[in-house]
Amino acid sequence: MGLQGLEITNEKGYKLHGFLELPDDRTPERYALLAHCFTCNSNFNSMRTISSTLAGQGFGVVRFDFTGLGRSEGRFSESHFTSNVGDLISVARDMVEHHGKPELLIGHSLGGAAVIAAAAQLDYVKAIATIGTPYSVDHVQQHFRLESADARGEEWQIHIGGRPFTINKQFVEEMEKTDLHTLLNRLHKPILFAHAPGDEIVPLAHAHQLYQSAKHPKSFLSLDSADHLLSKKSDAIYAANVIAAWAERYLNDGSGMAGLL
Repeated sequence: MGLQGLEITNEKGYKLHGFLELPDDRTPERYALLAHCFTCNSNFNSMRTISSTLAGQGFGVVRFDFTGLGRSEGRFSESHFTSNVGDLISVARDMVEHHGKPELLIGHSLGGAAVIAAAAQLDYVKAIATIGTPYSVDHVQQHFRLESADARGEEWQIHIGGRPFTINKQFVEEMEKTDLHTLLNRLHKPILFAHAPGDEIVPLAHAHQLYQSAKHPKSFLSLDSADHLLSKKSDAIYAANVIAAWAERYLNDGSGMAGLL
């Protein structure tokens, strides 16, 4: 048991780096798949804490780096929304083949938008939880500082958190065309929206819009004084414990699915 390194090949042939975290004292009762935030990676403190907390609750948990981030292959400019969803589906299929079906998907920030889209394509996913997720995927463009990176004007360099990243035309177009309202309206799976009222990166109004777009059963979790990145370990532990307790209803026998609109 414990932590195991993973290498998963996505649909483009890139090797995605990740980890499988297992309970120390028992065989996993169920599996969860975590998606990190925009420009983050699977080794962020909040991702590690959520993973270990869920493992302590009996989950087998996979967290991985999206294309072009962390230790995964590819360029960051290729890590647009559709690519992220594809990476999630590739990792989920690998889990089914080698470990167990990821019945719970959890996504942080823009990773939350990706798990919503991926869940619609994975029949065995029974519950979804998002943390600090924006309602409009192009919301992250507000945090860009664009600088031309090529003579044709089709690539730009952005600076986020003091770090440079290169994006291309497809990256921007993907953000602008993604419609989370429609995705949620068609999802018909239990979903939990966790959000901090004082989130300065993605304001609370985004969680309200997501909640209004989703079908029942849906829930909202206030993360109280947490920041967007769940920098305090206690906030990440709290979020993980509540998500695990909430998901229990839907992962055991699916009884919570009755009466879906």
